[in-house]
Amino acid sequence: MDIRIAAYGVIIRDGQILLSHWNEHGRSGWTLPGGGVEGPEHPLEAARREIREETGYEASVDRLLGIDTMVIPASKRHSATSPLYAMRVIYRASVIGGALRSEVDGSSDEARWFPLDEVPQLKRVSLLDIALRLNAAEPADGRPPAR
Repeated sequence: MDIRIAAYGVIIRDGQILLSHWNEHGRSGWTLPGGGVEGPEHPLEAARREIREETGYEASVDRLLGIDTMVIPASKRHSATSPLYAMRVIYRASVIGGALRSEVDGSSDEARWFPLDEVPQLKRVSLLDIALRLNAAEPADGRPPAR
């Protein structure tokens, strides 16, 4: 079994969320900016690097929201003969600098801000829904969510 650890940032400001459009091997969808941890890199560092690469923004990583795992069977992977165990580390992050731009020569082809109420209509990967649930359970101001 192959293993991949990746880190992502939930970045929301003024009622909008920053998303990256993943487009690889004929599959695509809107997702969080983020991606694979490289070598000895800490997931927090990976999240900052990937946000910069995919969106052009410098980001601060504000808190860990959660970790999600999944197993992708070999039959659902492009040119793979073994399943993939994917660990996805999800952080809340904030833009602290830079300017919006799309990644060049990567697995994403566009970065864009979307109003939160438009997210349900987007073609998106499951990670986005998981991250939004985690974010809702951990409000930015530290107060428990309203019930």
